[in-house]
Amino acid sequence: MPPATSSRPASPLPDFCGLPALFAILLVGALAATVMWLAPDTRFSWHDYSVAMLFVAWLAMLETLALCKARPWLERLSGWMPYAGVWLVIVLVVIGASLVGRWLDQVLGLALVDGSYLRFARANALVAALLAAAMLRYFYVLGQWQQRLAAAAQAQIAALQARIRPHFLFNSMNTVAALVRVDPDAAERTIEDLSELFRAALGEQGGGDDTLAEEWALVDRYLAIEQLRLGDRLRVHRDLDALPADFPLPRLLLQPLVENAVRHGIQPLREGGEIRLEGRIEQGMLVIEITNPLPRSPASGGTGQGLQNVRQRVAYRYGAGARIEAGPAGDRFVVRLRLPASGAHHG
Repeated sequence: MPPATSSRPASPLPDFCGLPALFAILLVGALAATVMWLAPDTRFSWHDYSVAMLFVAWLAMLETLALCKARPWLERLSGWMPYAGVWLVIVLVVIGASLVGRWLDQVLGLALVDGSYLRFARANALVAALLAAAMLRYFYVLGQWQQRLAAAAQAQIAALQARIRPHFLFNSMNTVAALVRVDPDAAERTIEDLSELFRAALGEQGGGDDTLAEEWALVDRYLAIEQLRLGDRLRVHRDLDALPADFPLPRLLLQPLVENAVRHGIQPLREGGEIRLEGRIEQGMLVIEITNPLPRSPASGGTGQGLQNVRQRVAYRYGAGARIEAGPAGDRFVVRLRLPASGAHHG
């Protein structure tokens, strides 16, 4: 099994290295310049407003670059200190850019800036300090809310796994009990398979990932157990070569779906049937299909809870881009997982 994922909490700071951060800083600065231009008794002309917008755009790029480079060091601070560090970086960048801008205006003789170096830098630093404080307060509240949401989601995943385990374990133990009486050698092999399945079912809490290859290995062990119980009634077709073996999947995500296919698609049919496990890459999505025959009458005891649990785990792990489609298609029941091929995390 792969090592446990790190429990280090995510950084409370937003990602300053992407376009959303640049856009947010540019938007705040542009709104401030616009409000000042629209204020009553303002001395801003169209010319002054244009110069101010150019200066804001320059500041936004400098601040985004500085915060992107400083973020690794700011993340090492504790409590509210990362936000204080961001605020200080913003103010210092504005002061430095103001002094450079005033110097260029004087050297080039553009006469775009009124007042002395100190007055120009002080005015800009005051506006930047107030705007940065308001913006960072928003980011702080947003970060606290995201941390609480992540903690609640982790608790929900643990509860979902706890609901999955009993059904899986009890069925497996019944299979072993039946095999011990009729075929001790098969029972021994089954216990070896069960030991691996139990290891996964009783493994780490918190929704850790396995790889696709490891998940298929668990599915194969489960099917080997069911093959001994159902014999020729259970036939399995696999077409999975197109899938990357190292793709990350939440632990025990596929086995409950295959178990449902056996329980509701094979067991009710006296003649049995074929379960198909197929996979492909399609338009940037990893697609996994698990299909089984539709019985003539619905199997009893199905509540849909297992499929709903898997839906919630997929939604938490992969976000809104992932989907699970389930329903009849002709004479078969199809469960289709569509996951981002990058394996990107939602949280």
